[in-house]
Amino acid sequence: MGYRTTQVAGQVRQEVMDIIQHDLKDPRIGFVSITEVRMSPDLRSARVRVSVLGEPEEQKASLKGLISAKGLIRHELGRRLSNLKYSPEIHFEIDPSIEYSVHISKRLREVLPPEAPADGGS
Repeated sequence: MGYRTTQVAGQVRQEVMDIIQHDLKDPRIGFVSITEVRMSPDLRSARVRVSVLGEPEEQKASLKGLISAKGLIRHELGRRLSNLKYSPEIHFEIDPSIEYSVHISKRLREVLPPEAPADGGS
């Protein structure tokens, strides 16, 4: 990714997160965090990877809510990012990496012996 593409991806990430937190009123959208934004080289489309806290049904519901709000998000982005000629087409997808990390951490805690508390010097 080039410098401009990386810069725009960062701006899009920040603005989309702000829009999700403050402008969307859809009850389906739970606790969502954006893990990555990848812009196409022509800056006309953005793949937004999101992590959603909760059960698989809640994740699907949040993703559906985000997809249904794409038009509003794109419109807001166009208003906020005046340095872009076109407002990018947004494609949301679930990023399972954080959920996977939590799963691995739980598994490790199950199989590893608990650490003994450090003694003051006996």
